[in-house]
Amino acid sequence: MTDSISVGDRAATGGRSLSLPAWLVLICIIAFTTLLAAGAAIWKNAPPVPDVVQSPQQEIILTRAEIQAGQEIYLARGGQHIGSIWGHGSYLAPDWTADVLHRWGLSTAGVLYNSQPDFSQADLDALPAPERASLAAKVSEQFKTNRYDPQTRTLLLTDAQTQGLKQVFQDYQPLLAHGSAIHSIPDGWFKDNTQIRNVTGFFAWTAWAASANRPNAPFSYTANWPADRLIGNQAPGQFITWSILSVVVLIAGIGVFLFIYLTQEETDEVQPVPARPAVRIPTPSQKVTSLFFGVAMTLFLVQILMGMFTAHYAVEGEGFYGLPLIQFLPYAASRTWHLQLALFWIATCWLAAGLYFAPRFGQYEPKYQALGNTVLLGALAIVVVGSIVGTWQAVTGVLDVKDSFLWGHQGYEYIELGRVWQLLLIGSMVFWLWLLYRAFKPALKQEKTPTGLSHFFLYSAITIPLFYSVGLAYTNHTSLSIAEYWRWWVIHLWVEGFFEVFATVVIAYLCSELGFLKKSSALRATYLTTILYLGSGVIGTLHHLYFSGTPTFIAAMGAVFSALEVVPLTLIGFEVLKTLRLSQEAEGFYRWPLRFFIATCFWNLIGAGVFGFLINPPIVLYYSQGLNTTPIHAHSALFGVYGCLALALMLFALREFVPERAWNERLLRFSFWTINGGLVGMLVLGLIPNGFYQLAQSIDRGTWYARSAEVISSPWMRWTVWLRIPGDIIFAIGALTMFVFTVRAIVAVFRFPVKTAKTTPPELPKAIAARSTKF
Repeated sequence: MTDSISVGDRAATGGRSLSLPAWLVLICIIAFTTLLAAGAAIWKNAPPVPDVVQSPQQEIILTRAEIQAGQEIYLARGGQHIGSIWGHGSYLAPDWTADVLHRWGLSTAGVLYNSQPDFSQADLDALPAPERASLAAKVSEQFKTNRYDPQTRTLLLTDAQTQGLKQVFQDYQPLLAHGSAIHSIPDGWFKDNTQIRNVTGFFAWTAWAASANRPNAPFSYTANWPADRLIGNQAPGQFITWSILSVVVLIAGIGVFLFIYLTQEETDEVQPVPARPAVRIPTPSQKVTSLFFGVAMTLFLVQILMGMFTAHYAVEGEGFYGLPLIQFLPYAASRTWHLQLALFWIATCWLAAGLYFAPRFGQYEPKYQALGNTVLLGALAIVVVGSIVGTWQAVTGVLDVKDSFLWGHQGYEYIELGRVWQLLLIGSMVFWLWLLYRAFKPALKQEKTPTGLSHFFLYSAITIPLFYSVGLAYTNHTSLSIAEYWRWWVIHLWVEGFFEVFATVVIAYLCSELGFLKKSSALRATYLTTILYLGSGVIGTLHHLYFSGTPTFIAAMGAVFSALEVVPLTLIGFEVLKTLRLSQEAEGFYRWPLRFFIATCFWNLIGAGVFGFLINPPIVLYYSQGLNTTPIHAHSALFGVYGCLALALMLFALREFVPERAWNERLLRFSFWTINGGLVGMLVLGLIPNGFYQLAQSIDRGTWYARSAEVISSPWMRWTVWLRIPGDIIFAIGALTMFVFTVRAIVAVFRFPVKTAKTTPPELPKAIAARSTKF
């Protein structure tokens, strides 16, 4: 590749202004320094876990060891996939923090009112308004006053709180032992009374942290989340200010972006694009990558099936159309598999694309590369099967707490797999990086600058195993605030960040080779996209941590920076759309890979942008945290953006070596429109009315009520689940069509009669070109 980075346009002052690579390095240093500093502040200000929780009579109610054991047991049995803590987790069972806090508040109110802790919401509502308001004020004083002594590490409860908490322990005994059909909690979730008490104690600690005011602050450790008038939890006024500021920043950011983008001068013409790509005969290793795509599409289908089971639990809590499914596949297991498999199949496509394009860009097939790819596929298969079996064993109680963390279920969303499988996956990604490097090494040697597109490709690949490894920074007994901090590093920076950067570099590289983008434009667009994302997205990670026991300045930073996350991926999409008019012939050849990439840009705006921003402002998320508004964003962004991007990468690769007779345009057209149409139907008919109804209940009566059985089992919620079915079915048919297309393509590749190409080092590029054009 040619000398590239004079890409950062310099000012006329002797070329002393920073180039784009320098800006990227500077922004990364500033952003990650800020994020790490925020992590230190979160660690310092995390809610304390008292050594002893006791009554005024010195009766020990709970100990630190019991709370810690409760956290570990809860995580081991599915954790965030049965209910949620501080709003993080699943949405069918209660948010345990909100539920325990409200129950505790009602019981405390009963003690204060008539010395009877068995006091219900109906009893409270039956009181005259003045008396109800007076009682609520007394309850609020009980809970908002922080009676934790940091010197003795003792939490002192009032008499009313003590009796109220004992009532909560009594209420939770049958719930955790025998389950709940409405909430799809299986009978025997916990069999040991000690475990039930410890888990309830852990829930109670999260409730205390959500209600007791921070030292020298007028709000709790979780910024008064969850909303609950009885307890006195109301949104801090500053949330409104930060929310308004985030909207202003978003509008200003879009305006600046459009101004800069639209005023760029075009100096070079788009190069003519050939009707066929330069490389047509697959190397042995590239043939193996087609098997990765077949495995990915198989996982895609299983993931959809698990999604159907998971959604159906909302209307039939213990079965599937009469079948006692919960006995064999509990809700926590089906939901775990649904999320795990989504990451697995998407990541498999991305990893396979890297293995395919490395020898294509490097023009070199290393010895035993195909064997290496096969070994990697086998290793990934072991991780997938092992983690799937392990999470089921953990949820059903086959594994104990220690073994569950190692081999079963870590208990956190998106990082469910046991620690052993997590380590094996990291090792597999490091092996993948080595395979990619050895095939791509000639391109790196040819490039004269370490800031060119080839080196950027390598740098983005390095970040994939690097940032997934951050998930090792916590264990099942790490402070909940710290564990959430590191967990969102993986979800936001690995899944939503550096994998996206890697995919962007791959597509920019490919488009520049094919002529869709000029070399300079591809490099500039890649740097600008990465700068825009990392400049906002790294610090924007904090918007996931508003109510996770973090200082309130975290919400301010997260709100402002994450507002800019709508912009980045659209940049290269604009470039592709703009040049498509000049590349009609090639656009016809790459029509469906490009269509899926354009769908990625569309869903980035809608799913990540509109629906992401829906839950981004602090004042909105205060009421929507832990509700079905989040799946609106999750489905439209996780599949819409990252799923479509995975399919685009897969189709780019397959298009280049699948025989024409096996490239069925009709199947791809049908799959494209049914997948995207089904996703639209799923959102419009099901998730959006479902989520907004629940949001209205949260604003009107509180988080506890929005997650209660009355709302979850209400006719509106049930009907919106049923209304999802047409969209789900259409989506599933589209996915099945893509699976059929992929299998047919793979079969054709391995039956291909022409001898497989053996690519040589780039010293002989003409020979390669001659061999390719003969095909």
